[in-house]
Amino acid sequence: MEFNLADLFECVADRVGERVAVVGEGRRLTYAELDERATRLAHGLAGCGVAAGDHVGLDLYNSPEHVEAMLACFKLRAVPVNVNYRYTAGELAYLARDADLVALVSQPELAGPVAALAADPPERLRTFVEVGDGVAPVVPRALRYEDVLASGGPARDFGARSADDHYVLYTGGTTGMPKGVVWRHEDIFFATLGGGNPGGPPITRPEQIGETVLVNRAQRVGPFLPPGHPGPDEMVVLALGPLMHASGQWSALGTLLGGGRVVLYDRPAMDMAYVLELVERERVVMLTLVGDASARPLLAELDAHPGARDTSSLLLLGSGGSILSGDVKDRLLAAVPTVLAITEAIGSSEAPIQGIALAHQGGPPSASLQFTAKDVTMVLDDRHVPIPPGSGQVGWLATTGHVPLGYYNDPARTARTFVEIDGRRWSLPGDMATIDADGTVHLLGRGSLCVNTGGEKVYPEEVEAVLKSHPDVVDAVVVGVVDARWGQRVAAVVQARDGAAPTLDDVQRHCRAHLAGYKVPRSLRLVPEVRRSPSGKADYPWAARVAEEPLP
Repeated sequence: MEFNLADLFECVADRVGERVAVVGEGRRLTYAELDERATRLAHGLAGCGVAAGDHVGLDLYNSPEHVEAMLACFKLRAVPVNVNYRYTAGELAYLARDADLVALVSQPELAGPVAALAADPPERLRTFVEVGDGVAPVVPRALRYEDVLASGGPARDFGARSADDHYVLYTGGTTGMPKGVVWRHEDIFFATLGGGNPGGPPITRPEQIGETVLVNRAQRVGPFLPPGHPGPDEMVVLALGPLMHASGQWSALGTLLGGGRVVLYDRPAMDMAYVLELVERERVVMLTLVGDASARPLLAELDAHPGARDTSSLLLLGSGGSILSGDVKDRLLAAVPTVLAITEAIGSSEAPIQGIALAHQGGPPSASLQFTAKDVTMVLDDRHVPIPPGSGQVGWLATTGHVPLGYYNDPARTARTFVEIDGRRWSLPGDMATIDADGTVHLLGRGSLCVNTGGEKVYPEEVEAVLKSHPDVVDAVVVGVVDARWGQRVAAVVQARDGAAPTLDDVQRHCRAHLAGYKVPRSLRLVPEVRRSPSGKADYPWAARVAEEPLP
């Protein structure tokens, strides 16, 4: 047995087969049932010609089948590739070719782009599988998911697997076309899936994972329990990030490898009333958010209907993928007093969990964009030399240790992002930061989005965090627009709270209390809603177009 995701999951399933593993779409699967269905699907896919190393696209909403298909690919030593279910036909075709897909698993609701792809597929894309209850698939050439699964046997006769098997995560980032980040199974396991003992020291032997799930049913909460607190009977996790994105996928896989229960948010559109219904019904222990993009609507629902749902099971909130503002953390702690702590991770698909920010009940006011760096994280200058902590110098946030192999089919981008320094490999995804003497990292934002105004550099996320602390602002995106005098000027695209209409003077006064003058927005556009991806990432190209439109 190696640090292979399929090996590790099977070890967990053998130890806790009777536990509920996945809840979603009105179904509940135990670990034994999930393991058997994934095994059968793996054999069924092999019967369709999918082999070890092949890439299989998963164009699915959150569902038990999505989890089964991921695990089936791992069992087969194939590679599941996440597909954004919002892709147009052209975007789906691009990913299918870029990722060298040989099979695509989809569902009827997404049949339009899939049917267009099936009519003119890349040469390697031979198999289409459709999840659904219909008698016949909507996509004409697709096979029924349950038929493929039923054609496979239950025996785990796949042969030896490797810690070097690939895990690929496609990420759109903040700009540009999607790109595939390639990981070894062992590296992703230790980098972001808990290392077999979330909240404690990682395991050192693969077999240990079976022991940790038996003795510690709530690893992630353990470090935050006060003396005498009994803790939860089991780890029940609900992630608001979809499985097609890193935050949701890593939450689900990490929970399963810890022997916990994954509660799927199984609707394509976010409904916070339904989120709280799931929390109450399933006695959710940990709710993972996608920064302010999900936290602010959750707070709005809690404020609008206080006490409507029992949230007393919640002990921990987590966030990643997008910034969670300090004032929002404090409001969440006040709204859900059973929550012991909020953990916010800084990172990316190329370098997960570079640092952690913690907010505790009864603690000091929470900060935005401040994290405690992990021991494998540093801030480097342009020559890749570590910046002295406390110097105030801006540099590139970098991580070593368990890092990806690179980008799929993109050696040039790989060489730019993953560099060797003094014999160690580092990941530099492009985020800028400073580091204090005590190791506190102040995140400034993605360097590629930096606004250069009169020679001064302004990092959008820093300004956005201040804007979102304004009482009349729900969400905000900051971009640079062309300016005849300064080269660029800072422009804010703002979604105001219902009934409010902050003016440029209002937001400027607010920002000047927290930011240097050159960082204060020089123009303001109010929009009904700030456009973000399901993972919470701002659509900066859209915001730039909005900010550059002439004023009426």
